[in-house]
Amino acid sequence: MTELKGKKAIITGGGRGLGKAVALALAAEGVHVGITGQNEQNLRSTVEELRGIGVEAHYAVFNVSDNAQVEGGIKELVESLGGVDILINNAGVGQFGKVMEMAPADFQKVFDINFFGVYLVARAVYPYLKEAGQGDVVNVASTAGLKGGAGMAAYAASKAAVISLSQSMMAEWRKDDIRVITLTPSTIATDMSIDGGLTDGNPDKVLQPEDFAEWVVDILKMNRRALIANGSIFSTNP
Repeated sequence: MTELKGKKAIITGGGRGLGKAVALALAAEGVHVGITGQNEQNLRSTVEELRGIGVEAHYAVFNVSDNAQVEGGIKELVESLGGVDILINNAGVGQFGKVMEMAPADFQKVFDINFFGVYLVARAVYPYLKEAGQGDVVNVASTAGLKGGAGMAAYAASKAAVISLSQSMMAEWRKDDIRVITLTPSTIATDMSIDGGLTDGNPDKVLQPEDFAEWVVDILKMNRRALIANGSIFSTNP
């Protein structure tokens, strides 16, 4: 198993929910963490919690769909952390609706954040990982990206695009000893899924953020000769 203590990670959407759970799990392993998001209050609160664990923690406020903001924010975090070893591309939105009922502007927004956000952040982090000689990129997709469904056309299509993009990154970047890992979780009890009605009013029956975070830590600990290119995780409840 690879030792994670002392490594430096950047997590998009790290101020709450899934991103926060991953940040806390990595911090418990001794990883120094930089988180991003658009709600500064959430980010500041999470950074204080991370520092309470005993690791270095910083945040940057930016919109992942804005390339100038992404490049500036990533540069700021890398400088604050003194480098980066791990990227968790987690930021996303869950906006749902039928094909003919969802406004084109809303459909575009989902793609701007869920797909282009992953692309822009990974593109900004890659030069730092390459210079360091190795690294890990975890792109968070969804089982919805493996099979679309009624009422989730934009979300499912954006996650399918993430899966394809991530596979291309893996094929291109593994020669630089950068592991690109595509994860497709099923429903997780986050504000997004609960507010979107995806938990059927019983969030305890589905995966919890901590389940996903534990999985991410285990994958990152694998010997560097091994690469989990794609992985899915489901709740035991049907």
